[in-house]
Amino acid sequence: MPHSRNDSPAAAWSALLRVHAQVVPALDADLRRSVGIPLAWYDVLLELDGLDRLRMSDLGERVVLSRTRVSRLVTELESHGLVRRESNPDDGRSAFVAITEAGRAKFREAAPRYLAGIERRFAARLDPGELAAVASALRKVLGPEELPSPTFQ
Repeated sequence: MPHSRNDSPAAAWSALLRVHAQVVPALDADLRRSVGIPLAWYDVLLELDGLDRLRMSDLGERVVLSRTRVSRLVTELESHGLVRRESNPDDGRSAFVAITEAGRAKFREAAPRYLAGIERRFAARLDPGELAAVASALRKVLGPEELPSPTFQ
C-alpha cells in the first residue's frame, strides 16, 4: 500500500529534523540566557554527571561530536573549571575527562531550566500517550545498542 505524503518515512524524518532544528536552538538560547552556558556544554556535563570519568572518545560518541570538536569543547569547559582532563596511564594517546564540583554545581543549576525548556518547547503539545509513543518509536530506531537513558536530576 503506498504512503500518503503525511505518513511516509520521508515525512516522519522531515518532521523529526524540523523539530530538532526548532527546539535545539531554543534550548541553547534558554540555557545561555538563564545560566550562561551553551547547550553543548550542558550535554557534556549531563554525560559526565554521576561518572568518575569517561574516555574522550566515548564522550564524543555520546554527545555525537567529532574528535576535534569534543576536544575543543572539553578545552572550553576546562578553562571555566567545569571539567578536568586526565591522561590515560595505560595509553598515552588517549585521555579521560571528569566533571569537577563546579561542573556538577553548574549542571544542577542548569538541569531544571533544561527540563522546563523541553517541557515548554517539546512536550507541552503532546499528551502522555503521544510522548510515550515518540519515545518508544525512537528507541526502536536506535536499536539494541542504545546507550542507557540519562537521568536529569
